[in-house]
Amino acid sequence: MAKYERRFQGDFDSTLSVLHDGVLSGSMSATYEDGSDYVAGDVRCAVRVYERYSYIGKNRVSMNLTLLGHGTDLFLTAITSGGSQAVFFKINTWGEESFLDCIQELVEGL
Repeated sequence: MAKYERRFQGDFDSTLSVLHDGVLSGSMSATYEDGSDYVAGDVRCAVRVYERYSYIGKNRVSMNLTLLGHGTDLFLTAITSGGSQAVFFKINTWGEESFLDCIQELVEGL
């Protein structure tokens, strides 16, 4: 498992769109699995789950994105999982880290 978290300023809808489009265009095998949106007053939360095939690790990797927004204050958590071929412990995390690199580059570009 690998994790990336970042607090930053921006527009919730456009940020979510940039992240979604960037994940799907960042890998030929990336798919959008499911998501959920929640609003409580002026706080918004969007959860998105993606999956892709890792050519380096020769396996599938999933990523959960959670974007929390209060006005222009945004907080993103991206967590990847999967990617190991071992039974009792992880022997590689290349696919997970590569999936997170995509998100980090997108957020840094905002």
